[in-house]
Amino acid sequence: MLLLVTGVALFAVVHLLRGVAPELRQRLWDKLGEGGYKGLFSLLILSSIALIILGWRSATPQFVYAPVLSFGPVSLLLMAVAFLLFVVSGRKSRLRRLLRHPQLTGVLVWAVAHLLLNGDSRSLALFGTLALWSVLEILVINRREGAWVKEEVPGWGTELASAGVTIVVVGVLIYVHRWIAGVALF
Repeated sequence: MLLLVTGVALFAVVHLLRGVAPELRQRLWDKLGEGGYKGLFSLLILSSIALIILGWRSATPQFVYAPVLSFGPVSLLLMAVAFLLFVVSGRKSRLRRLLRHPQLTGVLVWAVAHLLLNGDSRSLALFGTLALWSVLEILVINRREGAWVKEEVPGWGTELASAGVTIVVVGVLIYVHRWIAGVALF
């Protein structure tokens, strides 16, 4: 469990660095240069993901609460919403006019969907921490960036393309989930 917690903590700290310690980030940037800083950032994030994977696989789950198995369909719908938010985070979308941070909101929705169906210690460590991190990251970014300037409303073709990409991504993830997480969804 220590590897999992270390990996999630490293992931959160590295991402929060820019917002909570801008002076440290700037010193690293000045010392390492843009390429060196981005390389170090990437190395730390990849290391955190490796620790999360190794920690997940090596941790013996202890049940903390009873999952709500009847929420399976709700959880699947939440997952589709989460991936739609991931897709629109890099595109113009009407959703981006409603949500300032669609990708981080997607992480929060993704984490909640998993917490509904998984009541064990390692799920709580991973999904609970990432849910808290996403909320904290939204607050830090909002404080740093100030007022929100909304984008123009895109055409419906853009919205339909985002929905199509989301359907394909969700379909693929449903299919490969058994190999990624060791649990078949259907």
